[in-house]
Amino acid sequence: MSDVHVDVPAGPQSTGARRLIFAGASLLTLASIAFALKLYRDVLGLLLYNEQFLAGMIAIGMALVYLTQPLHRADPRTRIPWYDWLLAAASLLVGFYIAVRFPALSDDMTSRPIDGLLVAFITIPLVMEALRRTVGLALTIIVIVFLVYAPLGQYVPGALQGLPVDVQQLAFYLVWDPGSMLGLPVMVAATIVIAFVFFGNLLFASGGSAFFTDIALSLMGGSRGGSAKIAVTASCLFGMISGSAVSNVASVGVLTIPLMRRGGYPAHVAAAIESVASTGGQLMPPVMGAAAFLMAEFLQVPYRDVALAATLPALLYYYALFIQADLLAARTGLTSIDLKDVPPASQVLKQGWHFLLPFAMLVYSLFWLNWSPALSALAASAVLVVTGSTLGYRGQRLKFGDIFRALKGTGLVSLDLLMITAAAGFIIGVLNITGLSFALTLLLVQIGSNSLWLLLVLAAIVSIILGMGMPTVGVYVLLAALVAPAMVKMGLSPMASHMFVMYFGMMSMITPPVALAAYAAASLAHTDPMKTGWTAVRFGWIAFIIPFLFVRSPSLLLEGSITSIVIDFIGALIGVWLICAAFTGYATRALTLPMRIGFGLAGLMLFIPIDAIKYGVWIDVAGFVLGAGLLAHEFMATRPQRQAA
Repeated sequence: MSDVHVDVPAGPQSTGARRLIFAGASLLTLASIAFALKLYRDVLGLLLYNEQFLAGMIAIGMALVYLTQPLHRADPRTRIPWYDWLLAAASLLVGFYIAVRFPALSDDMTSRPIDGLLVAFITIPLVMEALRRTVGLALTIIVIVFLVYAPLGQYVPGALQGLPVDVQQLAFYLVWDPGSMLGLPVMVAATIVIAFVFFGNLLFASGGSAFFTDIALSLMGGSRGGSAKIAVTASCLFGMISGSAVSNVASVGVLTIPLMRRGGYPAHVAAAIESVASTGGQLMPPVMGAAAFLMAEFLQVPYRDVALAATLPALLYYYALFIQADLLAARTGLTSIDLKDVPPASQVLKQGWHFLLPFAMLVYSLFWLNWSPALSALAASAVLVVTGSTLGYRGQRLKFGDIFRALKGTGLVSLDLLMITAAAGFIIGVLNITGLSFALTLLLVQIGSNSLWLLLVLAAIVSIILGMGMPTVGVYVLLAALVAPAMVKMGLSPMASHMFVMYFGMMSMITPPVALAAYAAASLAHTDPMKTGWTAVRFGWIAFIIPFLFVRSPSLLLEGSITSIVIDFIGALIGVWLICAAFTGYATRALTLPMRIGFGLAGLMLFIPIDAIKYGVWIDVAGFVLGAGLLAHEFMATRPQRQAA
């Protein structure tokens, strides 16, 4: 679920540091697991505020960032300089001071004691520098803009004028108030996300990634364009676990991109297909990405509600990508991969059937037992430890040492999300203390009162722009605080509003000029990044359209009557096929330009839910008639060729 990989220092001078990092990262994971299992209260008898726990997690996380990430991100780290040791020590000192003094100082916002102020003025730059080292400048600059706005907002003319806030008041509020740094976003990262990352690490260590790749190979390898379909299927399965676009590309793309190249796909097309398939993993239940867990907390609904709402859009997303890969293979004459490389599905399932048990436990505990997401992930991990250590896959079994490595790896991979969510807490704090969130909501509502579609288009553009170079979770937190409230005020469903901004924040991963997932895939394929990015936009077209539909008709989010849900979904399936045929220029044969326009028009008409606009039912009927007529024409035109064959 993390888009940033954290390297452990290497080299002969770092043996002691490596042991310290191993211990710190493992402690970070174990502390999260203990919190989810309520061990602090039930076993140790400690009655802690949630914020005390979070302060300790931030302290350990910041210290690990300074021990693992160099001052300049491109520099190799063979030793830890003295100033990073000092910054790590300062991180631990202020973090645990906040943990100890939080009950007293969090209720003293008016007098602001000197020790609380001093800790606040040290903590804020420590968090900001740790953020810069883990995720780069894009999000860091955005947070700085908000921090600068807070004391100067009172001088901003017009609707965005803020309340008077002095620097001391701001610093104390951001660090000590439960609604800022120690708020909801970091709570999700420190508990739910870490639990799922730990589950994913255990799964990979026990051979789960090889099992999912083999399943995709056995199911899709024998069909036309099989290499691309393998990439789509494998990335979907892998994404259900990782929830990260870039890590999905890095893990699956090293296998699927060369496979697609051998299958005849151009390098930029292979990279584009992989990047779109990997990006969709953040939408695919049951795990999805970290943003989905944040959404559940923002909306104050069970995570299962978010997962259920995301199901149909996610299926349509992968269906569209799958159809395009199939039609492109038909148009260009690409065939299946060599059957000798395709393992029998029965053999794969015989060796790896047990990997389904942890997911069964995850779904059962989330959807039927109503357990928390973190506890559900730990229950699935427990099942996986038993099955992975006794059964394994293709001779690979989970060993005792793998569990320790999973503890360390989980802690390190979670560092970027801890820093992102802590900094996101700063933004939320600024919005609250200055009144900017209320002012911005009013401004956007005024825009939406003139045109709801204009508001939606602006929200989509802002989401994509903010997402350039930023992880999806950072984009989602920003948009959930800035834009989603205005959409709700305009009468849109809260679930649809938050899903809308998450979708477009996610699509920034494949949208140039800064498209992290597309560029990561392009580097693996040794092709032009920009060309890959624009090709990925074409393959991922559905994700740019479907949010506009479900905000107007939430049936695609499983809200409404069963009849409307079924009709809209079936119409969307047919419409997606027709639009994909128009994009690829192939149905039963190569399509002329007028036929492509006709297919695209019929598909768009069918794609519109019946309740989305006035006369939606008749538009769908007209789309069905037009599409059926065009398909009948193409079928009859190719009949002589089929008879000759």
